[in-house]
Amino acid sequence: MKAWKGKVAVVTGGAGDIGRAIAKALLRKGVRVVVSDVEQGALDRAVRELAPLGDVRGVRTDVSKPESVEALAQQVYAIHGACHLLFNNAGVGAPSVNVWETTVNDWKWVHGVNVMGVVHGIQAFVPRMIAGGEPGRIINTSSGDGGIAPLGGQSVYASSKACVSIITECLETQLRAQHPQLKATIFYPAGGVLKTGIWSCDRNRPAELAREKPSGQPEDLMGAFMKAAEESGMEIQFQDLDVLAESLMKDLEAEKFVSMIGIEGAGETLRMRAEKIGRGEAPIDEHSYLA
Repeated sequence: MKAWKGKVAVVTGGAGDIGRAIAKALLRKGVRVVVSDVEQGALDRAVRELAPLGDVRGVRTDVSKPESVEALAQQVYAIHGACHLLFNNAGVGAPSVNVWETTVNDWKWVHGVNVMGVVHGIQAFVPRMIAGGEPGRIINTSSGDGGIAPLGGQSVYASSKACVSIITECLETQLRAQHPQLKATIFYPAGGVLKTGIWSCDRNRPAELAREKPSGQPEDLMGAFMKAAEESGMEIQFQDLDVLAESLMKDLEAEKFVSMIGIEGAGETLRMRAEKIGRGEAPIDEHSYLA
Protein backbone atom coordinates (compact mmCIF):
# COMPACT_ATOMS: atom_id res chain seq x y z
CA MET A 1 0.00 0.00 0.00
CA LYS A 2 1.76 3.13 -1.23
CA ALA A 3 -1.04 5.72 -0.93
CA TRP A 4 -3.13 5.61 2.24
CA LYS A 5 -5.20 8.78 2.36
CA GLY A 6 -8.86 8.27 1.49
CA LYS A 7 -8.64 4.48 1.32
CA VAL A 8 -11.23 2.35 3.14
CA ALA A 9 -10.25 -0.28 5.70
CA VAL A 10 -12.28 -2.83 7.63
CA VAL A 11 -10.88 -4.23 10.89
CA THR A 12 -12.67 -7.16 12.51
CA GLY A 13 -12.05 -7.58 16.21
CA GLY A 14 -11.54 -3.84 16.00
CA ALA A 15 -12.59 -3.10 19.58
CA GLY A 16 -9.90 -5.42 20.94
CA ASP A 17 -6.44 -4.21 21.81
CA ILE A 18 -4.60 -5.19 18.61
CA GLY A 19 -7.55 -4.28 16.37
CA ARG A 20 -7.89 -0.89 18.04
CA ALA A 21 -4.16 -0.22 17.60
CA ILE A 22 -4.43 -1.13 13.90
CA ALA A 23 -7.42 1.18 13.46
CA LYS A 24 -5.56 3.99 15.22
CA ALA A 25 -2.54 3.60 12.93
CA LEU A 26 -4.77 3.59 9.85
CA LEU A 27 -6.68 6.70 10.90
CA ARG A 28 -3.43 8.57 11.43
CA LYS A 29 -2.65 7.85 7.78
CA GLY A 30 -5.96 9.31 6.60
CA VAL A 31 -7.66 5.97 6.00
CA ARG A 32 -11.44 5.73 6.49
CA VAL A 33 -11.95 2.90 8.95
CA VAL A 34 -14.85 0.59 9.78
CA VAL A 35 -14.25 -1.38 12.95
CA SER A 36 -16.37 -4.41 13.73
CA ASP A 37 -16.62 -6.42 16.91
CA VAL A 38 -19.00 -8.86 18.55
CA GLU A 39 -18.98 -6.92 21.84
CA GLN A 40 -21.23 -3.88 21.42
CA GLY A 41 -20.11 -2.01 24.54
CA ALA A 42 -16.43 -2.37 23.69
CA LEU A 43 -17.17 -1.39 20.09
CA ASP A 44 -18.91 1.81 21.18
CA ARG A 45 -16.00 2.71 23.47
CA ALA A 46 -13.47 2.06 20.71
CA VAL A 47 -15.32 4.27 18.23
CA ARG A 48 -15.50 7.09 20.80
CA GLU A 49 -11.77 6.77 21.45
CA LEU A 50 -10.87 6.67 17.76
CA ALA A 51 -13.29 9.32 16.47
CA PRO A 52 -10.96 12.31 17.10
CA LEU A 53 -8.41 10.72 14.77
CA GLY A 54 -10.57 10.59 11.64
CA ASP A 55 -13.44 8.93 9.79
CA VAL A 56 -14.36 5.83 11.80
CA ARG A 57 -17.57 3.83 12.14
CA GLY A 58 -18.50 0.77 14.18
CA VAL A 59 -20.57 -2.20 13.03
CA ARG A 60 -21.38 -5.03 15.43
CA THR A 61 -20.39 -8.28 13.72
CA ASP A 62 -20.11 -11.91 14.72
CA VAL A 63 -17.48 -13.19 12.30
CA SER A 64 -18.41 -16.80 13.02
CA LYS A 65 -21.72 -16.21 11.24
CA PRO A 66 -21.54 -15.70 7.44
CA GLU A 67 -24.74 -13.66 7.36
CA SER A 68 -23.29 -11.23 9.91
CA VAL A 69 -20.10 -10.70 7.88
CA GLU A 70 -22.17 -10.34 4.69
CA ALA A 71 -24.21 -7.63 6.43
CA LEU A 72 -20.94 -5.91 7.39
CA ALA A 73 -19.78 -5.94 3.77
CA GLN A 74 -23.12 -4.57 2.59
CA GLN A 75 -22.88 -1.69 5.06
CA VAL A 76 -19.29 -0.89 4.14
CA TYR A 77 -20.09 -0.76 0.43
CA ALA A 78 -23.33 1.17 1.01
CA ILE A 79 -21.42 3.83 2.96
CA HIS A 80 -18.04 3.93 1.23
CA GLY A 81 -18.51 2.08 -2.05
CA ALA A 82 -15.22 0.24 -1.63
CA CYS A 83 -12.91 -1.71 0.65
CA HIS A 84 -9.18 -1.47 -0.01
CA LEU A 85 -7.82 -3.04 3.19
CA LEU A 86 -9.52 -5.97 4.90
CA PHE A 87 -8.06 -6.93 8.28
CA ASN A 88 -9.44 -10.32 9.34
CA ASN A 89 -8.24 -9.84 12.88
CA ALA A 90 -10.92 -11.20 15.25
CA GLY A 91 -9.71 -14.09 17.36
CA VAL A 92 -10.36 -16.11 20.52
CA GLY A 93 -8.58 -18.81 22.47
CA ALA A 94 -9.41 -22.00 24.38
CA PRO A 95 -8.00 -23.52 27.59
CA SER A 96 -4.52 -24.99 27.39
CA VAL A 97 -5.28 -28.65 28.02
CA ASN A 98 -4.43 -32.04 26.55
CA VAL A 99 -6.13 -32.83 23.26
CA TRP A 100 -8.18 -35.58 24.92
CA GLU A 101 -9.35 -33.06 27.52
CA THR A 102 -10.57 -30.51 24.97
CA THR A 103 -14.28 -30.42 24.25
CA VAL A 104 -16.29 -30.32 21.06
CA ASN A 105 -17.41 -26.79 21.90
CA ASP A 106 -13.78 -25.65 22.33
CA TRP A 107 -13.17 -26.60 18.72
CA LYS A 108 -16.47 -25.24 17.42
CA TRP A 109 -16.00 -21.85 19.09
CA VAL A 110 -12.31 -21.21 18.40
CA HIS A 111 -12.28 -22.53 14.84
CA GLY A 112 -15.63 -20.86 14.19
CA VAL A 113 -14.11 -17.46 14.98
CA ASN A 114 -10.43 -17.86 14.10
CA VAL A 115 -10.76 -19.91 10.92
CA MET A 116 -14.28 -19.45 9.62
CA GLY A 117 -14.17 -15.76 10.57
CA VAL A 118 -11.31 -15.35 8.09
CA VAL A 119 -13.10 -17.45 5.48
CA HIS A 120 -16.31 -15.45 5.89
CA GLY A 121 -14.38 -12.19 5.57
CA ILE A 122 -12.72 -13.36 2.37
CA GLN A 123 -15.96 -14.65 0.88
CA ALA A 124 -17.93 -11.49 1.70
CA PHE A 125 -15.35 -8.91 0.68
CA VAL A 126 -12.93 -10.31 -1.90
CA PRO A 127 -15.50 -10.74 -4.72
CA ARG A 128 -16.53 -7.12 -4.16
CA MET A 129 -12.88 -6.02 -4.11
CA ILE A 130 -12.27 -7.90 -7.36
CA ALA A 131 -15.32 -6.30 -8.98
CA GLY A 132 -14.13 -2.86 -7.85
CA GLY A 133 -10.92 -3.29 -9.82
CA GLU A 134 -8.84 -1.20 -7.41
CA PRO A 135 -5.60 -2.24 -5.68
CA GLY A 136 -6.22 -3.76 -2.28
CA ARG A 137 -4.92 -6.11 0.36
CA ILE A 138 -6.34 -8.76 2.69
CA ILE A 139 -4.47 -9.01 6.00
CA ASN A 140 -5.15 -12.10 8.09
CA THR A 141 -4.00 -12.20 11.72
CA SER A 142 -2.35 -15.52 12.53
CA SER A 143 0.03 -16.34 15.38
CA GLY A 144 3.51 -17.70 15.79
CA ASP A 145 1.77 -20.27 17.99
CA GLY A 146 0.55 -22.32 15.06
CA GLY A 147 1.76 -20.45 12.02
CA ILE A 148 5.45 -20.73 12.94
CA ALA A 149 5.84 -23.20 15.80
CA PRO A 150 2.83 -24.50 17.74
CA LEU A 151 2.99 -24.82 21.52
CA GLY A 152 2.17 -28.37 22.55
CA GLY A 153 -0.52 -27.34 25.01
CA GLN A 154 -2.42 -25.16 22.57
CA SER A 155 -3.93 -27.72 20.21
CA VAL A 156 -7.19 -25.86 19.60
CA TYR A 157 -5.79 -22.34 19.24
CA ALA A 158 -2.54 -23.29 17.47
CA SER A 159 -4.30 -25.45 14.90
CA SER A 160 -6.71 -22.61 14.14
CA LYS A 161 -3.85 -20.20 13.54
CA ALA A 162 -1.99 -22.73 11.38
CA CYS A 163 -5.16 -22.87 9.28
CA VAL A 164 -5.14 -19.07 8.92
CA SER A 165 -1.56 -19.16 7.67
CA ILE A 166 -2.29 -21.82 5.05
CA ILE A 167 -5.49 -20.08 3.93
CA THR A 168 -3.52 -16.87 3.44
CA GLU A 169 -0.75 -18.58 1.49
CA CYS A 170 -3.31 -20.12 -0.84
CA LEU A 171 -5.21 -16.83 -1.15
CA GLU A 172 -2.06 -14.93 -2.12
CA THR A 173 -1.16 -17.53 -4.74
CA GLN A 174 -4.63 -17.40 -6.27
CA LEU A 175 -4.79 -13.60 -6.29
CA ARG A 176 -1.32 -13.30 -7.81
CA ALA A 177 -2.35 -15.61 -10.66
CA GLN A 178 -5.83 -14.22 -11.31
CA HIS A 179 -6.27 -10.76 -9.75
CA PRO A 180 -2.81 -9.25 -9.18
CA GLN A 181 -4.24 -5.88 -8.12
CA LEU A 182 -5.10 -7.62 -4.83
CA LYS A 183 -2.56 -9.06 -2.43
CA ALA A 184 -2.60 -10.95 0.86
CA THR A 185 -0.53 -10.63 4.03
CA ILE A 186 -0.12 -12.87 7.08
CA PHE A 187 0.23 -10.83 10.26
CA TYR A 188 2.05 -12.52 13.14
CA PRO A 189 1.77 -10.30 16.24
CA ALA A 190 5.08 -10.68 18.06
CA GLY A 191 7.88 -8.83 19.82
CA GLY A 192 6.95 -9.81 23.39
CA VAL A 193 3.98 -10.84 25.49
CA LEU A 194 0.78 -9.31 24.13
CA LYS A 195 -1.47 -7.90 26.84
CA THR A 196 -4.78 -8.25 25.02
CA GLY A 197 -8.36 -9.29 25.64
CA ILE A 198 -7.70 -12.81 24.38
CA TRP A 199 -6.58 -13.66 27.93
CA SER A 200 -10.21 -13.13 29.02
CA CYS A 201 -12.08 -13.89 25.79
CA ASP A 202 -14.50 -16.29 27.52
CA ARG A 203 -16.62 -13.21 28.28
CA ASN A 204 -17.77 -13.36 24.64
CA ARG A 205 -18.20 -17.12 24.41
CA PRO A 206 -21.77 -17.93 23.31
CA ALA A 207 -23.87 -19.84 25.82
CA GLU A 208 -24.63 -22.54 23.26
CA LEU A 209 -20.88 -23.15 22.88
CA ALA A 210 -20.07 -23.11 26.60
CA ARG A 211 -17.45 -25.59 27.70
CA GLU A 212 -19.03 -28.94 28.55
CA LYS A 213 -16.77 -29.45 31.61
CA PRO A 214 -14.49 -27.29 33.79
CA SER A 215 -11.01 -26.69 32.36
CA GLY A 216 -9.30 -26.48 35.73
CA GLN A 217 -7.60 -23.25 34.68
CA PRO A 218 -7.70 -20.03 36.75
CA GLU A 219 -10.17 -17.34 35.72
CA ASP A 220 -7.41 -14.70 35.72
CA LEU A 221 -5.08 -16.27 33.14
CA MET A 222 -2.90 -13.18 32.77
CA GLY A 223 -2.51 -12.89 36.54
CA ALA A 224 -1.63 -16.57 36.82
CA PHE A 225 0.88 -16.25 33.97
CA MET A 226 2.53 -13.23 35.59
CA LYS A 227 2.72 -14.95 38.97
CA ALA A 228 4.26 -18.10 37.46
CA ALA A 229 6.79 -15.99 35.55
CA GLU A 230 7.73 -14.07 38.69
CA GLU A 231 8.14 -17.26 40.73
CA SER A 232 10.37 -18.76 38.05
CA GLY A 233 12.51 -15.64 37.82
CA MET A 234 11.47 -15.02 34.21
CA GLU A 235 11.59 -11.41 33.05
CA ILE A 236 8.51 -10.58 31.01
CA GLN A 237 8.74 -8.15 28.12
CA PHE A 238 5.45 -6.75 26.88
CA GLN A 239 5.05 -5.59 23.29
CA ASP A 240 3.69 -2.07 22.87
CA LEU A 241 0.62 -2.56 20.66
CA ASP A 242 0.88 0.85 18.96
CA VAL A 243 4.45 0.01 17.97
CA LEU A 244 3.23 -3.37 16.75
CA ALA A 245 0.59 -1.71 14.57
CA GLU A 246 3.11 0.77 13.15
CA SER A 247 5.40 -2.13 12.28
CA LEU A 248 2.50 -3.72 10.39
CA MET A 249 1.89 -0.46 8.49
CA LYS A 250 5.55 -0.33 7.42
CA ASP A 251 5.41 -3.93 6.21
CA LEU A 252 2.24 -3.17 4.21
CA GLU A 253 3.97 -0.17 2.65
CA ALA A 254 6.84 -2.48 1.71
CA GLU A 255 4.26 -4.95 0.30
CA LYS A 256 5.54 -7.82 2.42
CA PHE A 257 3.60 -11.06 2.46
CA VAL A 258 4.61 -11.79 6.07
CA SER A 259 4.52 -9.09 8.74
CA MET A 260 6.25 -9.99 11.98
CA ILE A 261 8.55 -8.27 14.43
CA GLY A 262 11.66 -10.44 14.72
CA ILE A 263 10.93 -12.33 11.54
CA GLU A 264 14.60 -13.35 11.27
CA GLY A 265 14.24 -15.51 14.37
CA ALA A 266 11.12 -17.07 12.90
CA GLY A 267 13.15 -18.19 9.91
CA GLU A 268 15.63 -19.98 12.18
CA THR A 269 12.78 -21.59 14.14
CA LEU A 270 11.22 -22.88 10.94
CA ARG A 271 14.57 -24.19 9.71
CA MET A 272 15.07 -26.20 12.91
CA ARG A 273 11.49 -27.44 12.73
CA ALA A 274 11.96 -28.52 9.10
CA GLU A 275 15.18 -30.36 9.97
CA LYS A 276 13.39 -32.35 12.69
CA ILE A 277 10.57 -33.23 10.32
CA GLY A 278 13.13 -34.17 7.67
CA ARG A 279 14.63 -36.64 10.14
CA GLY A 280 11.20 -38.08 10.89
CA GLU A 281 11.16 -36.53 14.39
CA ALA A 282 8.39 -34.77 16.29
CA PRO A 283 9.07 -31.04 15.86
CA ILE A 284 7.65 -29.76 19.18
CA ASP A 285 9.90 -29.76 22.26
CA GLU A 286 8.16 -31.93 24.84
CA HIS A 287 9.50 -29.78 27.69
CA SER A 288 7.46 -26.78 26.58
CA TYR A 289 4.14 -28.53 25.90
CA LEU A 290 2.29 -26.62 28.61
CA ALA A 291 3.54 -23.20 27.56
